[in-house]
Amino acid sequence: MTNANYLWVGIGCQRGTECEFIAAAIKHVFQQNNLLEGAITGVATINSKANETGLIEYCSMRNLPLVFFTTEQLQNINVPNPSQIVASKLETPSVAEAAAMIAASVDTLYVPKQIIRSVQNLKGAVTLAVAYSTTLKT
Repeated sequence: MTNANYLWVGIGCQRGTECEFIAAAIKHVFQQNNLLEGAITGVATINSKANETGLIEYCSMRNLPLVFFTTEQLQNINVPNPSQIVASKLETPSVAEAAAMIAASVDTLYVPKQIIRSVQNLKGAVTLAVAYSTTLKT
């Protein structure tokens, strides 16, 4: 990964997922894929997560922008791993993958969605995907 690449983390999470869980999930996925957390440009998700405390805390602690997309924006993205469960609940087949792709302005993912359901004794569940862009935009 060169300095010319900027990583966007698309994230979906269970309501009430703790900041520590989100941080640990991102750390795990980044370690598994040999990525540097310092290369994260921002975090993207669905607008219904605008008041999700864990996400807000994570981005605030790391001084990262947290960007939100509407259901309509997300449902129009062709993702590699759509979910019927997500579609039935949120009217879009993808949050993490679609949000990462829109934020990075790309049509491919560097890391397809990963679902993390357990981190130590922390509460939550996180789905995340990573896309990279060659231009910095916030």
